Amino acid sequence: MRDLVRGITEADWPRVAALEAAAYADTALTEGESALRSRAAAGTSFVLDLDGRIAGYVLALPYPRFRCPELTGPESARHRSTNLHLHDLVVTAPLRRRGLGTRLVRHLTDVARTRGFRTMSLIAVAGKEPFWRVNGYRAHHEARVPAGYGSGAVYMSAQVTAVRKAG
Repeated sequence: MRDLVRGITEADWPRVAALEAAAYADTALTEGESALRSRAAAGTSFVLDLDGRIAGYVLALPYPRFRCPELTGPESARHRSTNLHLHDLVVTAPLRRRGLGTRLVRHLTDVARTRGFRTMSLIAVAGKEPFWRVNGYRAHHEARVPAGYGSGAVYMSAQVTAVRKAG
């Protein structure tokens, strides 16, 4: 199986939206294609292409530290920031727990290093805080997280140089 992490193309959007809808089907976290596209405009979002089929994606955008996008609609503002916010990471259900999400995060972190981002942030949802903590992220329970992210959602961040760089 050949995998390739690459930028999202126009042809990828229907599959990205379908992956997002499936991943969040039992939650209120589904945003839809228009909102996803708006969060990917910075060139810091990627798909995982396995033998020509999209198996996952990561969406990230520059965003001020300790702030995050609302989930109620598309992103209308463009932010200049030294913080790269990892907005969403999805791997198709049959391929989870095989390191593919980690592969996407590694790629994104390498891009962040190359482009001069100093920090990365994310909102840990659905009990994923321990995973992100192991990978170098620190919880900021004092940071306000919009209610749309669900109960238990936690803002987390890391210095780009501190994010674990697995080999």
